[in-house]
Amino acid sequence: MAVQNSFTKTLVWILMGMLILGLGGFGITNLGGNVQSVGNVDGKAISVNDYYNAVQRELDAFQAQTGQRITFAQAQQIGLAQQVLSTLVSQRALDVEAERLGLSMGDENLRDQIVTIPAFQGLDGSFDREAYRFALQNSGLNESAFENSLREDAARTLLQTAVIGGIEMPSTYGKTLTEFLAETRSFSYATITESNLDAGVPAPNDVDLQAYYDANTDNFMQPATRDITYAWVAPSMILDTVDVDEDSLKALYEERSAEFNQPERRLVERLVYGTEADAAAALTEITAGNSSFEAEVEARGLALTDVDMGDVTKSALSAAGDAVFAAGSGDVVGPLPTDLGPALFRVNAILEAQSTSYEDAKPALRDELATDRARRVIDAQINTVDDLLAGGATLEEVADETDLVLEAINFHAGSTEAIAGYSDFRAAAQAVQDSDFPEVDTLDDGGIFALRLDGTSEAAPIPFAEARDAVEAAWRAEQVQVALEAKAEALIAEMKSGKDIITLGLNVAQEQDTTRQDFLPDVPPALLQTVFEMAEGDVSAVEGVGSYLIVELDAVAAADLSSGENTSIQNLVNRQASQALTQDILEAYATYVRAGAEIEIDQSALAAVHSQLQ
Repeated sequence: MAVQNSFTKTLVWILMGMLILGLGGFGITNLGGNVQSVGNVDGKAISVNDYYNAVQRELDAFQAQTGQRITFAQAQQIGLAQQVLSTLVSQRALDVEAERLGLSMGDENLRDQIVTIPAFQGLDGSFDREAYRFALQNSGLNESAFENSLREDAARTLLQTAVIGGIEMPSTYGKTLTEFLAETRSFSYATITESNLDAGVPAPNDVDLQAYYDANTDNFMQPATRDITYAWVAPSMILDTVDVDEDSLKALYEERSAEFNQPERRLVERLVYGTEADAAAALTEITAGNSSFEAEVEARGLALTDVDMGDVTKSALSAAGDAVFAAGSGDVVGPLPTDLGPALFRVNAILEAQSTSYEDAKPALRDELATDRARRVIDAQINTVDDLLAGGATLEEVADETDLVLEAINFHAGSTEAIAGYSDFRAAAQAVQDSDFPEVDTLDDGGIFALRLDGTSEAAPIPFAEARDAVEAAWRAEQVQVALEAKAEALIAEMKSGKDIITLGLNVAQEQDTTRQDFLPDVPPALLQTVFEMAEGDVSAVEGVGSYLIVELDAVAAADLSSGENTSIQNLVNRQASQALTQDILEAYATYVRAGAEIEIDQSALAAVHSQLQ
């Protein structure tokens, strides 16, 4: 069955992706030439290369999304490898189903796809069989296997398209959601705080506080702790004992003179043209107000980021330097000569020359050199401390004989002591056991420490005498809220009897045409939710922290679906809903097909691939 033309672009990109990944891929030879697949579905193999490359793509995608590169071991912990394998199994199950249904790509369509791929073309742009053979050889494929994989990809795509063809979420879905999202409320509200109470909250007695403490003991707990003795030293602790000579400071200043003494610079953008006449014509249009620098950049198919040079010195601009530096901020000048051809330059900012004298830079330079030397001093003590501990010395004895300082901490997750700010110490404090002997460990700033677990304590209530101030503050806050609630209810009763919110003697704020998604600063998060649950003319109270809000709903406005913004929202909702529905149907179909397939996974082959991914 021939594949329709709608698949052309898709297949081209599939092919290009396979080639690129194949060239840098796993390679069967990495496993001694014996392992060809990690499993099969009804006899259709899941190749080692396909699995390896799919895992690498997921690792790259994770890094692109989070900005963090994770190891394969971490990927296994979050289930990434299992997800990749599951996806490949589903794909092969669909390949089996497509074959059962007789779906395939015709020879002519296959040929048309292959000869248009740039990677297989010679210098004249025509198909080059040697380039084709060489690319496949480098990717560990032969022509037959490669072409068969293309046929399978096309058949699978055709099958998936047939499954989801014509599926579209009803327009009513998007319309209903848009009406919900875009309807608005206009309302007035006044905030009451303790200052609005008719009478202050009376002072509590010990009986009141004890009763409150007994009823809320869970709010006055001291955490479980690990009682640790430790000896440590950090570079900042011995800076005053480190000598830094004047010659070293001056040498460092000279070494970094470019940092302390920067010439005048310009923030510029450069747009290069093919000819000087083209550049001059563009400048004429900009000067006449018929165009702009941004429009000229866009007309060339570029973005501003493509023409941004950042901050540059006059010498860096060569022959264009004088003219650019003579221009003012916002000016466009040119055409000016560059290595790439005639260009227009736009000056975005003028950065004046900056000069920091040696005397001004000296304190920072001294701290830098002293810190570096302090690290070396500490590093030189590691072996000494290690030998002392290995010889049976206690932390107390180590502190007596070295620069290390002896301290103790009742460590818990919320500890704020200086040592608790180091992730290395926190990890060691959480892992140390009663039977462990102290060992030297390093801190990320070049410091060192050794610790000992003296004992642990379970979470327990803070004694009332120690917690009394906190108990009183909590009791008082509760009493204020109770009084504010009563005040709010009284004011709402007045409004329901006909009194206007403006006449309550409070500062009244108004919000017009507010949607559910709007952000209102300095109000309780529950305010908007309450407003959208009210009927027009209703009055309600919303609790805040140390406050209550009295809210009156002035107007309810239905969504205007004819507005451009709401039309865009409705189209977006429909598109996303249709895509989600399509994906759900594809996954359900793949699950159904997979359930009827015979699946075999080669665990030893997986382990071999995983060892290469470590």
